[in-house]
Amino acid sequence: MVAEKATHDINLHNVNLFLHDEFHEAFRVLRQEAPVHWNPGSARANGFWSMTKYEDILTISRNPEIFISSKGIGGSGEREPDEVDQAREAARPRGEGASSIITMDPPRHVKMRRLVNKGFTPRAVNAMEPKIREMTRAILDEVGDRKEGDFVLEVSSRLPLAVICGLMGLPRESWDLMFDLTNAALGAGDPEYQQAQTGASGHINNAKETARRGNLRMAEYFREVMVSRRVEPQDDLISLLLESEVDGEKLTEGEILAFCNLLVVAGNETTRNAISGGMVVLDRNPEERAKLQSDVPRYIDSAVEEMLRWTSPLHHMTREATEDFEVRGQHISPGEKVIMWYPSANRDEDVFEDPYRFDIERTPNDHLAFGIGEHFCLGAGFARKEVKVMFEELFDRYPDIKVTGEPDRLRSSFINGVKHLTVQYQ
Repeated sequence: MVAEKATHDINLHNVNLFLHDEFHEAFRVLRQEAPVHWNPGSARANGFWSMTKYEDILTISRNPEIFISSKGIGGSGEREPDEVDQAREAARPRGEGASSIITMDPPRHVKMRRLVNKGFTPRAVNAMEPKIREMTRAILDEVGDRKEGDFVLEVSSRLPLAVICGLMGLPRESWDLMFDLTNAALGAGDPEYQQAQTGASGHINNAKETARRGNLRMAEYFREVMVSRRVEPQDDLISLLLESEVDGEKLTEGEILAFCNLLVVAGNETTRNAISGGMVVLDRNPEERAKLQSDVPRYIDSAVEEMLRWTSPLHHMTREATEDFEVRGQHISPGEKVIMWYPSANRDEDVFEDPYRFDIERTPNDHLAFGIGEHFCLGAGFARKEVKVMFEELFDRYPDIKVTGEPDRLRSSFINGVKHLTVQYQ
């Protein structure tokens, strides 16, 4: 058991720890005994500082000049300079070497983010609700009278993909491709997605090749879309990016490709896992589920927040220190990696009363499922709305839907993902 180990025995480089719920116990031990914990490196990977307390993650997130994103946001990086850390590579959408806003630092990050902000405001999200509901009903119509199925493939992955592809103006026939390429980009370390892309599985080189092929194919696809939009602009995010300027200059092709990659990858991956994780936790907490279903309009908003806290679809984000800094008496040196563990912050006993209890009426519930500070998730409003609408419609259509198998989890310390989830529709 993790609880019987000393903190120096906890190795968060071990991806297998995240295939089950063991990582929550590891984080509990670290919060109590070594909240700012040095995780040694290996022959391949760098060491890193783990931030497991809510307050410390706020500190790191609110100092983007000291803790930068431009050196990679996923994982700790590999020791060899000619090797690219897989988690960082998978999390860094790019095109022709251009950085994405998710790996930008101030002040350019702020300027780039402003380009698309208006498409993600509360007003824009609320205006989309009827369309989101229409999409959700169409998805459930396709499930129809089916008695059993894969909730991820048939339901939870479909809605967020439809929403972000709709905002980008991508045709329906391309959505399945976007699903596959998202899996390749963010799930490259998982043998199932390696097999799908390369025909081989289970090796570091296969993971790298999976990510490389996925990113290359996505860049090729969006280049074609950009050519079309230059000829015939539409009312979508890609046309907006083509017309946008920063400091009086148009965005480069690489910058637009990176933006498109980020939008489609981040726009569907975390939300699908919030819906999948929400289904799992509601199934495992029948009293809370019954309460929710007894009065959905009353409880749905707070239930969504609790599902997000509980699930924490993103395990972590990485920053790199640019100067000496001290947290809880631990000295962080320039160039050292700092990893912020969101599932740990969202179960911090100093912030959340009885944090291991799933409570759909929890208030306050200031979780960090979407991060905090400069890089707070741009699509958080859409994610909340999609989770809300999905469960409203799902329980109306299938009030007795039941999980019948253990979740098949993504092999990743970056994304808290569910690949497959067998359910009975009833």
